[in-house]
Amino acid sequence: MEKIYEFKVQDAKGQEVPLANFKGMTLLIVNVASECGFTPQYEGLQKLYEAYREKGLEILAFPCNQFGGQEPGENEAIQSFCTGRFGVKFPVLSKVDVNGEAAAPLFNYLKEEAPGILGTKAIKWNFTKFLVSKEGKVLKRFAPNDKPEEIGPEISVVL
Repeated sequence: MEKIYEFKVQDAKGQEVPLANFKGMTLLIVNVASECGFTPQYEGLQKLYEAYREKGLEILAFPCNQFGGQEPGENEAIQSFCTGRFGVKFPVLSKVDVNGEAAAPLFNYLKEEAPGILGTKAIKWNFTKFLVSKEGKVLKRFAPNDKPEEIGPEISVVL
């Protein structure tokens, strides 16, 4: 169950971030994009973060350009967009691939642990969300059209 804590990711400056740093926290891991129809979900994610951060929620956002080229910017521009336009305070990490041969190992693990509808592994679009318990168990995958405010009650139960 604790396998998720074996992964290391990179922050927006390219520094290694061990997921072990988040042990004991409930995680919501999301692939994001700045030019997507779902981009306004940043606002809802920030509200979730504000509501549940003190109770142990950490949101980890990973920009991805695999869906319609909707995240063309570099890490620095993505950071400016997220903080400037949506006031994002949760970590927006380094840009990754979530599908294919170059997919980040973390996302391969998440897809294996929480397949989509009919057991599909591939992530279908931006703003797919994975909920991970404070024990490190991948509990659920939420679709891109599952709005943050709609999943708040499920997060609350896990906290």
